[in-house]
Amino acid sequence: MDSAARDKIQPTLLPGSSCPGPEWPEQERAEQLARGAALKWASGIFYRPEQLARLGQYRSREVQRNCFLEARIKSVVQSYLEGVQTGVWQLARALEAVQGTREALSQAHHLLQGLSQTSQTLAPLRERVVQHQQLQVLTQLLPRLQAVPAAMAHTQTLIDAQRFLEAYVSLRELEQLQEETWAPLGGLELPIFQGLGLLAEALGRAVEAAAGAAGRLAREDPALLVAAVRVAEVETERTVLGQAPRDWRQRCLRALQEGLERIHFSSPVLPEPGALAGWLEALQVALPAELATAEALVAPCCPPNYNVVQLWARTLHSGLRRNVQQLLSGPELGAADAFALLHWALHVYMGKEMMGNLELGPEADVSQLEPLLTSENIEQLEAAFVAQVQVSVAQWLQKALDGEVAEWSKEQGPNTDPAGFYHSPMPAIVLQILAENIQVTSLISDSLHRRVQDMALSELAAFLRSFSDALIRFSRDHLRGEAPHYVPYLLAAFNHQSALSSSLSVLLPDGEASGVLAPIESALDDVQRRICRLVLEALQVELQPLFASLPSRQWLLSSELLDGVCEQTSHFCQDFWRVRKPAVQVEQGEGGWGRDTADGNLSSNCLPVPQLLLAEAERTVVLQYLRALMQGRLVCRGADERTQAAERLRHDAAQLKELFLGLGLEESAHCAPVLLALRELLNLHDPTLLGLEVAGLRQKFPDVSEDHVSALLDLRGDVSREHRQAALSSLQAGPPPSPSTGRRALFSLVPTPTPSLSSCLPSGPCS
Repeated sequence: MDSAARDKIQPTLLPGSSCPGPEWPEQERAEQLARGAALKWASGIFYRPEQLARLGQYRSREVQRNCFLEARIKSVVQSYLEGVQTGVWQLARALEAVQGTREALSQAHHLLQGLSQTSQTLAPLRERVVQHQQLQVLTQLLPRLQAVPAAMAHTQTLIDAQRFLEAYVSLRELEQLQEETWAPLGGLELPIFQGLGLLAEALGRAVEAAAGAAGRLAREDPALLVAAVRVAEVETERTVLGQAPRDWRQRCLRALQEGLERIHFSSPVLPEPGALAGWLEALQVALPAELATAEALVAPCCPPNYNVVQLWARTLHSGLRRNVQQLLSGPELGAADAFALLHWALHVYMGKEMMGNLELGPEADVSQLEPLLTSENIEQLEAAFVAQVQVSVAQWLQKALDGEVAEWSKEQGPNTDPAGFYHSPMPAIVLQILAENIQVTSLISDSLHRRVQDMALSELAAFLRSFSDALIRFSRDHLRGEAPHYVPYLLAAFNHQSALSSSLSVLLPDGEASGVLAPIESALDDVQRRICRLVLEALQVELQPLFASLPSRQWLLSSELLDGVCEQTSHFCQDFWRVRKPAVQVEQGEGGWGRDTADGNLSSNCLPVPQLLLAEAERTVVLQYLRALMQGRLVCRGADERTQAAERLRHDAAQLKELFLGLGLEESAHCAPVLLALRELLNLHDPTLLGLEVAGLRQKFPDVSEDHVSALLDLRGDVSREHRQAALSSLQAGPPPSPSTGRRALFSLVPTPTPSLSSCLPSGPCS
């Protein structure tokens, strides 16, 4: 390296400095670190004085090392500069090569421009060559092209004559000729072939029409169907002039489906109300026959991949389902139509008579397809059926009730059966109406069966309420004198309710718990209680005038008053035997109907109806008797009258016992013995013993009150204030009555007059 180059790479010194200044921050930091390291080394070496003697050695060693390092640095810099010089020389050579290439490309560009101008002058010549080639092809094909119009007309004639194979061969020849002319002419279509596409479409439509009538052709002309299917299969994969395949197979399959739907489901008019059952019956015959035709006749005419039977089954199913959904989206179906559709769709359609026929192959299975009726459809039909049947049932039951009520106003009494019991067809009609509707729905589904059963029980409960209201109106008519046979028809109504109660089980399916009938049984019991109450009220109304003179002086001296009561009662109860004898449980509310010692029920718990009516009639007579005694109409004026009154009570009790024994009432159900207990109270000669007698009376009749005892003491006429107080005190202080007395409530149903001030005690109710 010369001195000039060496001078160029020397660093520039700053003014006033003895060493080169740093050109970069990294260099300055490196220099500082080096100086620090040198100082540290020097301080470590020359820390001790004895080391200073070796300073010259260290200096010469460092000089040698610096010289070595400078030589190394100079060598590296020299190598770097030589590499840079070589690179600059190579770049100069490359620049010269690029300039030469650029000049060569410019010359080639000028040459190409000249060739383009030369090519443009040859374009007319090329066009002439192409025209010459096209004319040469047309000249060779001219005889065939001249025959194209006649061939197209002949092909159309073959199509019209349904000679599909011949027509397809002719069409193929024409299309082949079109292809032979299309490529040489550069994609130019000759006007002579303009109608060829329409001719192919006409053949496609003819094939579709034949496929749409597959069922008829399979029976009448299977060769025509086979020809149409063969044409569709051959044409499926073929392309013409680079166009997409015509895929006539899909058109043929679609035509098969549309033709099948057109035969069975093309009519836009849905069945009229009431005609749905006939429409379904026609389908029940037509659809299996169509599937049998498809399997026996159509399938052999088609390729196996058509799956004709499966296609038939699915098409029929989808068409039928679409019509059913359309039917359900229209006006609400009547009860008969809803029932017919439910039964047909749920049981007939998939049954052995139709799609589940064992003679049909597995291809006809539609069980995996969407069902004809969805769960929403079934819910809709069931709700509509139940609502309409409920309206009809309510109307039928109302007509039955109106007919029965109309009988009550007639001049003749109720009808009787051969055994002499009152009889009416109304219970049988009611149960038949309800039972038939319940039983017929068991053919559909459990849900519909339960719905109709609940509806029937609800309507029966409503019928019983209406019957009960009719009884109230009947009783009002009786009070107005417009019911000539009031009691007989009440007894006949008793038989009606007994017949209904004994036959309720027909409304339950086999094996179902009878707990669902509990509300109806309760309603029947309510109606029976109302009938009994009305009967007893009628008896009470007839007896009230007869008891108006009891007790009295005439009553003490003669049995004429009670004879009239017995005669009237005997006449009133003479038809009780016409009531049938199912065992019933009847209660009485606040009028005294059927109470026992505890809760008001009969002590016998369960009596035949005639016995029950007789028992309540006898009880009503006794209650009327007790009411008359408690009115205070008579006060005995001496021991003789008290003896007469006691004897009259004994005689009357015996007469009532004889009357009701003669009517058939069992002696254990009699209430008349209460008169004998009152006789003992009147017949007592020593007033000081009244307390014991009153306590005994309370033991037998726990519902006797102070007012009743006071009224009886007033009847005696000889009880002083002290004796009265002692007797009433014994009523409270005596031992409680035995719970097993077996007596029914009597005194609690007998009102007493307000006691006078003279008979009030400080501890009594008037205090």
